[in-house]
Amino acid sequence: MQVEVRVKLKEAVLDPQGEAIRRVLSSLGFEEVTQVRVGKLVLLEVEGDDCERVRARADEAARELLANPVIEDYEVRLP
Repeated sequence: MQVEVRVKLKEAVLDPQGEAIRRVLSSLGFEEVTQVRVGKLVLLEVEGDDCERVRARADEAARELLANPVIEDYEVRLP
C-alpha cells in the first residue's frame, strides 16, 4: 500500500528557501505570489492490508525519522 507523508515547516518557523523562491517568482512577473513555504513529500510503499496498522507504522516512521517535530509538522495520507 502506498502512503504519503507530507512534511512542512511549522507556521512559526521562518522558511528562507520559500522566501528565496517567492522573490525569484516576483522577479519573473509572478507578483501575486505573496508567500511560498517549501516542504517535502515522502512516498512509502508499506506491506499490509490493515489501513490502521499501515497508518500507525507510517506515523511512527515520520515521528522517528522523516520529520523534525521541533520545527516541522507532518501528515500521513493513505489512498
